[in-house]
Amino acid sequence: MTKLESEICITFLGTGTSTGVPVIGCRCEVCTADDPLLQRTRSSLHLKTPEFSILVDSGPDLREQALRENIRKVDMVLYTHAHLDHITGFDELRAFCWHRDEPLPLYGSAKCLAEIKRIFNWAFLPSNTYRGYVKPKAMETRGSFSLGQLTVTPVPVIHGNIDTQGYRFDHPGTPSIVYLPDVKTIPEQSWYLVEGVGILIMDSLHQREHPTHMSLTEAIDTALRLDAESVYLTHLSHELDVREPSVNIPKRCHFAHDGLKISLPISSSP
Repeated sequence: MTKLESEICITFLGTGTSTGVPVIGCRCEVCTADDPLLQRTRSSLHLKTPEFSILVDSGPDLREQALRENIRKVDMVLYTHAHLDHITGFDELRAFCWHRDEPLPLYGSAKCLAEIKRIFNWAFLPSNTYRGYVKPKAMETRGSFSLGQLTVTPVPVIHGNIDTQGYRFDHPGTPSIVYLPDVKTIPEQSWYLVEGVGILIMDSLHQREHPTHMSLTEAIDTALRLDAESVYLTHLSHELDVREPSVNIPKRCHFAHDGLKISLPISSSP
């Protein structure tokens, strides 16, 4: 393998909540700050393995995110849930279908895929025969599955009243990765799915309580319980000013930002 082929690369395409940051019409200190690290598009992740280019969610900012990060190819999309800030960039997937003849696999829970089919009905119709249009292939996740050497495990979580799941990624020779962008509670039956995590990426909306998202305190408590090696907080709102000295987080924790990349070299077997 070449150097570029011997690593897993995580790219934070977006790290904001459903409104993005700045918020339309808001004049708070975060929304008016001249700091690119505080400008957040809707949450999404890109995972590049030696074999595949994987997109997690296709939010409304996908075009901007893909251009910014020079993403030219997507082999499959993993969906966490069907809230609009995670799916309404669906039509932008055309750009990744222009040069492929086979359908584009979309992974997600049965309810998530059903909602995507309802909203983007045209893409799933037999009459969708035009070359270059999105030709989706719905792939229901019913447990762990393999994408080449990468093992993907859906992690069911509680996020309001909609079926939601994060994902665990395990690849030989690298730390495990868990991505939980929209979560209020990890149910007891899901805890074993996230044990032994190396890199934890999770929801941390703001400091006050929220009915469907973890607060900063809840996110840190969860990270400490899991004893993750590194923690990256995402899905951040404009209420959380990460520059404030009062916003204290453990050394192993970091606030993610749009465009942040984490490269994980793949170690060879002994």
